[in-house]
Amino acid sequence: MKVFTSLEEWKRLRPGLTGSLGLVPTMGFLHEGHLSLTRRAVAENDLSVVWIFVNPKQFGDGADLEAYPRDMERDLALLEAGRVDYVLAPPAGEVYPPDFQTLVTVEALSKPLEGAGRPGHFQGVATVVAKMISLTQPARAYFGQKDGQQCVVVRRMVADLSMLTEIVVCPTVRDADGLALSSRNVRLTPEQRRAAPVLHRALSAAQESIAAGERNADTVRLKMRAVLDAEPLAHTEYASLADAESLEECGTETGAVTGTVMASLAVRFGEVRLIDNVLIEVD
Repeated sequence: MKVFTSLEEWKRLRPGLTGSLGLVPTMGFLHEGHLSLTRRAVAENDLSVVWIFVNPKQFGDGADLEAYPRDMERDLALLEAGRVDYVLAPPAGEVYPPDFQTLVTVEALSKPLEGAGRPGHFQGVATVVAKMISLTQPARAYFGQKDGQQCVVVRRMVADLSMLTEIVVCPTVRDADGLALSSRNVRLTPEQRRAAPVLHRALSAAQESIAAGERNADTVRLKMRAVLDAEPLAHTEYASLADAESLEECGTETGAVTGTVMASLAVRFGEVRLIDNVLIEVD
């Protein structure tokens, strides 16, 4: 495995690489969710590259950026054991030099849900992913369904800009109690960690309600809220039931749930903000 901290050095190497390349974008502090993506990239491509970069442009809160966990030595050991070929870990000043002035905006899909509470977040995501794809020219790029809205935004950007990269969305990896794996989980206190699986229980309530025949979107959202409200440590920012492609809330006109929908949540436990979602096929 070769590690690049210089983008210029990588740019000199890339034209000489042959065969398909699989890209896994990460912000580091790797867990089994990330590693499930790297295994797919290694298995499905001739070469694999993992990007490790805590992207300042997708953080609206400077304190949250500073608190984001980091452990590069551990990350590199995990990736080498996973037979990854290349790692790109550039400094922020090289990704965004002082004269940097180009930003990528995916208009409508960036506005609801995460975008409503985190202005500029998806502009930062789209910009850095566009730069990653430009630099690595991968056949495939791998993302986790845990960041559901991000997957929708990135897919739209790739389609709209006619990029020749397939976006592969992989299933969310969870702990035994249902909590989606996230680098932020390590910041939870023991008490908060015990409470955090309430997100999965709330999403399961939405799935079970729809499976039982409920088609009123407001009723499904209320069921999710009721589960979350029963946990004193959980402070809900949103409980959404939206179309899985447009991200428009279900039932704004008819009240009915149809097609493929995404139930999603954002919940705070103290200073730690967790998100999760599930896709539900509605008959």
